[in-house]
Amino acid sequence: MADVILVLNAGSSSIKFSVFDAANDHALQLRGQIEGLYTAPHFTAEDAQGVSAEDKVWDRGVELGHDGAISFLIDFLRSHRGDHRLVAVGHRVVHGGVNFTQAVVVTPEVVTALATLNPLAPLHQPHNLKPIEILAQLRPDLVQVACFDTAFHRVQPEVAQAFALPASITALGVRRYGFHGLSYEYIASVLDQFDPKAAAGRTIVAHLGNGSSMCAMVAGRSVASTMGFTAVDGLPMGTRCGSLDPGVILYLMDELGMDARAIEDLIYKRSGLLGVSGISSDMRALLASDDPGAHRAVDLFTYRLGRELGSLAAAAKGIDALVFTAGIGEHASAIRERVCRDAAWLGIELDPAANEAGGPRISTATSKVSVWAVPTNEELMIARHTIDAASGAHR
Repeated sequence: MADVILVLNAGSSSIKFSVFDAANDHALQLRGQIEGLYTAPHFTAEDAQGVSAEDKVWDRGVELGHDGAISFLIDFLRSHRGDHRLVAVGHRVVHGGVNFTQAVVVTPEVVTALATLNPLAPLHQPHNLKPIEILAQLRPDLVQVACFDTAFHRVQPEVAQAFALPASITALGVRRYGFHGLSYEYIASVLDQFDPKAAAGRTIVAHLGNGSSMCAMVAGRSVASTMGFTAVDGLPMGTRCGSLDPGVILYLMDELGMDARAIEDLIYKRSGLLGVSGISSDMRALLASDDPGAHRAVDLFTYRLGRELGSLAAAAKGIDALVFTAGIGEHASAIRERVCRDAAWLGIELDPAANEAGGPRISTATSKVSVWAVPTNEELMIARHTIDAASGAHR
């Protein structure tokens, strides 16, 4: 009987999952999601080859909730993978704060400590923790491991993590944390296979998707990132505004009478590509549109990418390589082309044919800075951490 690892990424209305072999080079067995947890639940699962393993729809109005979804998923794995033994569960947890610098085996004390970070990531952290609490009741025998999106950035210099605020406020945990760390860690782990010079040198990685950020790495270690205290900072994203003058928040409060929850909804859910375009948060739809709003959104997105690229190059004291990853980074050749064209001053020379083909190398052989399109795999990174942590827990 083969041992498997379950990886969970829980949001407010959906749970994404993957199942990996605990041995056999952590081979993917299954992946899928349950969405519409509180409206019209829909469960899908497919094997490693993309062949459907299950497609189930509940009646509209059914509230499966996180509890029901986790119970269904455990029952599904038991019935469809009876020849496999579930030995551990790895969870993506957005915020590890200052103290959690690596993946940890979950204990009641860990859950309590992570819950204190809810105010730092109110739209993510509580939902990340919910399946942990549910599984602790359903399967107390299972080892659970929390893997953090912030941990990769904890090695940044103190000055890169600091805001220019009074020390008494900084002491409360108000600092730059950075996110998407599991994605950056994965890219750092495979970069040597593509470009040993980049792996040992100064590389800037652009994780571009519905949530977008960039990270400067030196020898595979984070030295600066675009996201800061929360995952709304930095680049414009699908529905998040990115960097915003704090004075705008004061203006919204004083002149428009908006309270904290209304501002939260604005900057997280109604801004970014969606807010600027007035059309969509999906880059594919914007690139295919002739609407002026779509053009404005794409222009702003690529402009901000160029500015942050220069800023991160300064933080890393140079640049040897640029890596595009995640949904937009891996698939939107038009975005990669515009960013590279605008960054010619850094020594980037794009190979148009290679870019259209999707890479992996999309720069010319003579480019001073190599440029790559590399698929990320946060789920595999979580599986690796979970296997390592679970092995230690069983010693």
